[in-house]
Amino acid sequence: MAWLKVDDTSHAHPKFLRAGNAAIGLWVRAGAYVAQHLTEGVIPGVVAQLYGTAPQVRKLVAADLWHAYGHSCGGCPQPPAGDYVMHDYLTYNPTRSRVEDDRAAAADRQKRARDKAAERQKRAAEAGNQERNPPGSSRNGERIDEDPSTENGGQFENQLEFPDNIAGQGAPSHRDGSDPSRSPRPVPSPVPPTEVQQASYAGETTHAVPVNLRPLRDELTAAGIVVEWNLETADWFRLEAIAKRTAVAALVAHARGAVQRARSRPQSVRYFLPGWTALPPVPEGAPTSPTADVIPIGAGRPSTTDQRVAEGLSLAARLRAQEGSTA
Repeated sequence: MAWLKVDDTSHAHPKFLRAGNAAIGLWVRAGAYVAQHLTEGVIPGVVAQLYGTAPQVRKLVAADLWHAYGHSCGGCPQPPAGDYVMHDYLTYNPTRSRVEDDRAAAADRQKRARDKAAERQKRAAEAGNQERNPPGSSRNGERIDEDPSTENGGQFENQLEFPDNIAGQGAPSHRDGSDPSRSPRPVPSPVPPTEVQQASYAGETTHAVPVNLRPLRDELTAAGIVVEWNLETADWFRLEAIAKRTAVAALVAHARGAVQRARSRPQSVRYFLPGWTALPPVPEGAPTSPTADVIPIGAGRPSTTDQRVAEGLSLAARLRAQEGSTA
């Protein structure tokens, strides 16, 4: 973008006063055209006719603000025939070559600035990747999944058994070595896995289902609810407590209702723990109307949670009745 320079005292200059406001408007408008198109002060005749009138052009020429072809001003170039030139335009405004050089230099500065910014962003991104994935990290190598999961296309195997070396009985610990300063300890006899009652869990998360929870797992599987049994230690104890006070049929009925209401299929048995915890105690062999054991929270219309619990318990009772009729 080029600019037309106008002296701040030109409003009172004798030439401006002699030309008049209308002609000065043509002078300013034509000057903007000259600066935009880098004509170095030359005003085409068609532009003068387009922006102004013939009397306005004559006033500008008479006031020596414009020169027509054949003028005698020694400081201004001769315009082509039919065109005009602004008096002393190159005295106050740059030449065409100067404007083009300034534009090229500005474009080069902008290009170098953009290149530097892009290089800084590239180095910052590389530094961030190296910080997240340091050399030798497992993220830079091939991923190996030891446990099958539904995300890898494999179905989680629910029929997991306790390993033979459960509870550290497969090998002696470091404290059971041959140190003579320590008294020898008897080696406990191995216990068959089927007789082990899971009272504690060694790891943070385990997939092995304890014996006392396998009936619940089998009933869920038979009902078409296949989920992962990957729970942490606290969740295993929580589930064992739920299974002791609530019948398996009631838990399965509640899980079926939760699956129907879920937006997507639950992946883990952990999904059902909050609902199972809210269920009232339902021992095995309870009456067929378990809703009698439900204590209403408040008067008036029952809550949605109470309705769901009542529906689950009613369904569990019907299932037990059906099982008894077919036996």
